[in-house]
Order: sequence, then C-alpha cells, then structure tokens
Amino acid sequence: MFKNTKWFFVVILFSTFWNCKTNTSSEQTTESETTNTLVKAPVFSGDSAYVYTEKQVKFGPRVPNSAAHTRCGDYLVAELKRLGCSVTEQKFVATHYDGSKLNARNIIGSINPQATKRILLASHWDSRPVADEDPTNKTGAIDGANDGASGVGVLLELARIIQQAAQKPTVGIDLMFFDVEDGGNSAVAKDKFTGFCLGSQYWAANKHIPNYSAYYGVLLDMVGAKGATFPKESFSNQYAGEVTRNLWNLASQLGYSSYFIQQDGAAITDDHLPVNETAKIPMVDIIHLQMNNPQKTFFDDWHTHEDDMRNIDPNTLKAVGQTLLQALYQEQ
Repeated sequence: MFKNTKWFFVVILFSTFWNCKTNTSSEQTTESETTNTLVKAPVFSGDSAYVYTEKQVKFGPRVPNSAAHTRCGDYLVAELKRLGCSVTEQKFVATHYDGSKLNARNIIGSINPQATKRILLASHWDSRPVADEDPTNKTGAIDGANDGASGVGVLLELARIIQQAAQKPTVGIDLMFFDVEDGGNSAVAKDKFTGFCLGSQYWAANKHIPNYSAYYGVLLDMVGAKGATFPKESFSNQYAGEVTRNLWNLASQLGYSSYFIQQDGAAITDDHLPVNETAKIPMVDIIHLQMNNPQKTFFDDWHTHEDDMRNIDPNTLKAVGQTLLQALYQEQ
C-alpha cells in the first residue's frame, strides 16, 4: 500500500444505521451498534500467530527474485499443506514500475474446498525492497514484520485452529497470500497503483479458479503492532459497508473496540482494491491507521528498518484473529 496526498478522512452519516436512533455519525455509534448472538468459536492464539510471523521474518526480507523470497514461499506452501489445506500456487512474471521482471507467486490455501459459499481472507507475503521512510538509512530491504508478515501469521494460525477444531465452520475459506504488493513507488504515477498491488491485480484478472467468487473478503495489512488502531478504511466502507459494520460490531462484542475503533479512516490503495473493482468481491481492509497524528498515516516504523519483531504484539494479533474466527463461525 502507499500514501496518497489526496487521502481524506470521511465522516458518514448513516440515517438508517443499525439500531441507531439519535447519534448517527460513525464517531458516535459505539453504544448503538447491533448486538449479535455470538456462537461458540475456538480460541485464537496470539502467541502462535507471533511464532508464525517470526518464522517469516527469519528468512530475511521477502523481496521477489531473492533467495529469501523463494524459501519463504516454499515454507508457506508446505505449511498450508501440513495444516490440511488444498493449495494452489499461481506463478506469474510481474513487470515492475521500472520495467524489470519479477518472478512472483500468489499462494492460495483452501479449507472445505467443496463448499459453494466461500469467504476470502488475504494478506501480502512479500516485503518492501527499500526503506524509503527510514530517517537515517533509506537503502536496503526491510524485514517487514508488521507490514506483511503479521497478516500472514494471523491467517496461518487461523488455519491451524480451524483444522484442529472439533466443530469447523460450514463455509469454505480461501487463504490468499498475495505477492509483489509492496515494491511500488508512489512518485511514479503511471496508474493509480504506481507499481503496488501487482499480485492482487494479477489474481483479480486471472482467478485461480474460473468464475471463482466469494461471499465477501477481508484483507489484513499491518495487524500486529502494539496498540494498533483499525478505523473503517474508506474504500471498505464504499465497497463492503455492511461487511465492515458487521466485523467492527463483532470486534466490539468480543472486547476489542480499542483496536477496531468506530471511526472512518482514510482511503488506502491496497490489495482489496483490485478484488473489489475487478474481481467484484466485496472486500474489507483491516489496516493500521493513525487517526490523530498528521505526520504518520500508518504505524511509526512503516517502511523503515525498524519494522522488525520488536513491533509485534501477540495481543494485537489475537484481537484480529479472534474477530475473524468469530465472523467465520457466525456464518453457520
């Protein structure tokens, strides 16, 4: 994802918002959200998701065309298979914004592949090839512990928990690890993506299964930092408003309202955009955005060499993972 000088913060008035009779702005709906009857769901382990995140980081920066990228991709495929998922590798050659060619692969792990009703859960697994936001050293690739590895870690733990559960969700679940998301350059405005989100663009135009569709999708991006805040990202509201509201309501009921805040956030060009616009699947972006710091849109160490395991908090991983797990079991 990248920063856009035209980002804006939007406060939307929902005149018909669920159970809201007086205060209808999204900043005033904390006490007015719909209360769902929660079905029993397994307990998500933030500690295990932390280990999954750390395993990726230990390979080194997962930059396409590097040995670390190949090794980490092989590990993700093997781990999904070990967890009992049906695995598809979508290999392709992406053209970088500078014209170079990148050997890439989207990795898809499917649970209950026979189910017709499906939920798509995604994160990017590559890491940034340059530390362009680092205050002292802007050269070299970054570890990408939060920006990339954290979302994949949550999804791997989600698969582990579900596959070991006595009662599994009845819906089909597709875990999508998008490649070449984070190698773009926002100063090169060839199109609205400026070299970012290449894997999701490729998949949206070339789905791994012909005519594949999903009931809805959720993208995870930067979901592991201590004290993270996830407002309702603007494109998520635009394309998948009902899904967004449902997820944030569930998070509040589970006690995670300090993470999933009832405010509207900026519009972020991220992997959910091709899924929404090209694949026509309503997808939400759970992404760390700072609401009260005009100098920082994302977490403090975004695109710096400090985006390492020191950023990762198992409590944040659990808040995101437990919310997703609950949402899947609510589909029974």
